[in-house]
Amino acid sequence: MEIKDVLVYTEQHEFVKGDISFEDGIIKEVSALKNNGAEADADDALYAIPGLVDIHFHGCMGADLCDAEPDTIKTLAEYEAGQGVTTICPATMTMSLPELHKIMANIGAYQGDTGAHFAGVNMEGPFISPANKGAQAAENIIPCDVNLFRELNGKSGGRIRLVDIAPEEPGAIEFIEAVRDEVNVSLAHTVADYDAAMAAFQAGANHVTHLFNAMLPFHHRKPGVQGAAADAGAYVELICDGVHIHPAMVRAVFKLFGSDRVCLISDSMRAAGLADGDYTLGGQAVKVKGNLATLADGTIAGSVTNLMLCLKNAVQNMQIPMEEAVRSASETPARSIGIFDSCGSLSVGKRADIVLLDKELNVRQVFVGGKAVK
Repeated sequence: MEIKDVLVYTEQHEFVKGDISFEDGIIKEVSALKNNGAEADADDALYAIPGLVDIHFHGCMGADLCDAEPDTIKTLAEYEAGQGVTTICPATMTMSLPELHKIMANIGAYQGDTGAHFAGVNMEGPFISPANKGAQAAENIIPCDVNLFRELNGKSGGRIRLVDIAPEEPGAIEFIEAVRDEVNVSLAHTVADYDAAMAAFQAGANHVTHLFNAMLPFHHRKPGVQGAAADAGAYVELICDGVHIHPAMVRAVFKLFGSDRVCLISDSMRAAGLADGDYTLGGQAVKVKGNLATLADGTIAGSVTNLMLCLKNAVQNMQIPMEEAVRSASETPARSIGIFDSCGSLSVGKRADIVLLDKELNVRQVFVGGKAVK
């Protein structure tokens, strides 16, 4: 099949007029040429971008990864694919140990072949700080445990791509040193200062979970996790739903880290795609009104958006250049969890995960592995 006369997002992170051909689910050719040395800007041309990669979200359409039901991941994958998110790495929560075992067993059993590609999971908790638990359940927080992690990862079929920890907690540095060659370690739900965070990066951590949220503020004399991440060159997650982070701070993060280190995420919960109302997250009651999801005490409890809408919001309302936003929602998250060899760019030999957008950044068509899903 061939997609002709579109504005192709190239490996050089720019849009140029061209064509894309694919066969048997694989991109065979990308013909992206500039017209007379100038970038194409045809008003009637669609943008062709790589399918987005969400490495941190909990649920959508009434389902949550922690439900651990046979159709849970299928529900997530089908909804996300329809939004242009063609690869998913959903996140768990800080649940009880029996629940975590059930969740990981359900992940290990998943063999779905519809909707978005399932790249694995982001294990958010239970190895976090009780002092900055956010919307996580305090009673289920425990210290880092290498044996438990390996047991859970085994049950998942080796599908844990990220494990989130608070580096200042007892045993955290030793945990990082033990598992750094098995999984990407991300700093999360923490009260770590700069020195504690830098020690974690030096031990092998390489990622930060939802930057600014559930960590100490970025202060000019106390740069904290944010400052350490910048110095260490870590990947950082950023929620651009318009609720979690002010647009000025989003712009500052792109300037500080660059689109090659910023991973846009949605952090969505089960209400994404549904109406306002009462829901749950990690076993806790959540009230959803508009774009805001909160616990009873007012704590923000994830988002109710999806990654494509976050990209659109970053471009249209936060003044992030589209080329940078696309990279941060596709290539960078794919690189961060080690799957860039198969997705994250429109490159010959990769899966034909392609999204066509109009000039208002509305999704017009989605291909997952060369198959049209919208």
